Amino acid sequence: MLFLGVSVRHDWSLAEVRALYKLPLLELVYRAQTVHRAVFQENKVQLCSLLSIKTGGCPEDCAYCPQAARYKTGVQAEKLMSVPEVLKSASQARAAGATRFCMGAAWREVKDGPQFDSVLEMVRGVRAMGMEACATLGMVSDAQARRLKDAGLTAYNHNLDTSSEHYEDIISTRTYQDRLNTLARVRDAGISVCCGGIIGMGESVDDRCNLLRTLANQEMHPESVPINALVPVAGTPLAEQKRVESVEMVRTIATARILMPQSMVRLSAGRMQMNEEAQLLCMMAGANSLFFGEKLLTTGNPEYTQDMALLEKAGIRPLEPRQEP
Repeated sequence: MLFLGVSVRHDWSLAEVRALYKLPLLELVYRAQTVHRAVFQENKVQLCSLLSIKTGGCPEDCAYCPQAARYKTGVQAEKLMSVPEVLKSASQARAAGATRFCMGAAWREVKDGPQFDSVLEMVRGVRAMGMEACATLGMVSDAQARRLKDAGLTAYNHNLDTSSEHYEDIISTRTYQDRLNTLARVRDAGISVCCGGIIGMGESVDDRCNLLRTLANQEMHPESVPINALVPVAGTPLAEQKRVESVEMVRTIATARILMPQSMVRLSAGRMQMNEEAQLLCMMAGANSLFFGEKLLTTGNPEYTQDMALLEKAGIRPLEPRQEP
């Protein structure tokens, strides 16, 4: 299928993806920028804010995550935030320029009951402010996905994290198929899909390419693809992992842009470890969304004033939310 002269495919082979990823960097960025300009003509990025509405105490064993109860990371388990607290944060994010407000809860799966009812109220409140609402709450059932849709949820985030081949080295408490099933339930409910991964967890280039290939070969590309760099946290199994080079983030983002031309590619965790030039190169390579603010769940994120100064220097303007049908 062609979209504004750009080929949109769902049948990529690993060899094809690997060939893109391994192109000389400037050639890869040029190709990605060509695709990006064809689809997103304006020089804008979407500003997103992410709030941890339920921090710590998660029963899963994701090797990268400081919120797992089994690891001693200094992150304390907290109760679900109240609806007024969350909506106050959403209002502050909106005033700062965010057009998408994301809410993350450290749950393995959504449980029906008062807490889920509160999350639904949070979603309704965020939408009433005129912002897109995204949530990441773990696994959901078909009925729960429909309730989230009815509440007005714009997008549901559920990352694949890595390739299916590398996955068992990172997580044992939830299968890769569990993650794919959650994505299918969200899609079937009519909620847009936010799904990406993390690089720098000891994976190979082929693992990175297979992650992107899995996303790009879905029947519908995820509307949102967050690309994260591992932020090693003391107390987790990946605490001593060497930080991934910024060039690898650029390659991953550029490849994602070529494979999924219409998706919002989001420069997510790991930005604090990147200098301004590396962040701008990621945007040149096709990233058209940033998470801003002091924290990205429980890891550091560049402060708001630094982000705004960077965008102003580069002449990049905030993107307004997409009009929904």
